[in-house]
Amino acid sequence: MVLEVSQNEFDKEVLNSQRPVLVDFYADWCQPCKMLSPVIESISHKYGEMLKVVKVNVDKSADIANQYSINSIPTLIMFKDKKAVKTFVGFKPQPILEKEISEFFS
Repeated sequence: MVLEVSQNEFDKEVLNSQRPVLVDFYADWCQPCKMLSPVIESISHKYGEMLKVVKVNVDKSADIANQYSINSIPTLIMFKDKKAVKTFVGFKPQPILEKEISEFFS
């Protein structure tokens, strides 16, 4: 399951996570974000024991989006050990995204 986090939960769920975290920065009105949503869900189910997957709505949590310089959506950021370690901008097909993120939990 993909958890939606706000500013209040971000530190606990992302920065303080023991597992790597893939954060999906999105908006409800964004068509590419809607296309990416099933990919994110699938990755969450497939890698759930090794990877935490969360979503941040940029309209509701603008502070987080600004903190990580989110200028386009969808943007995915991989966090590991309290740091943003890789950023992906735009839609990515699931096989490509899986290959890109696997280095952080394999």
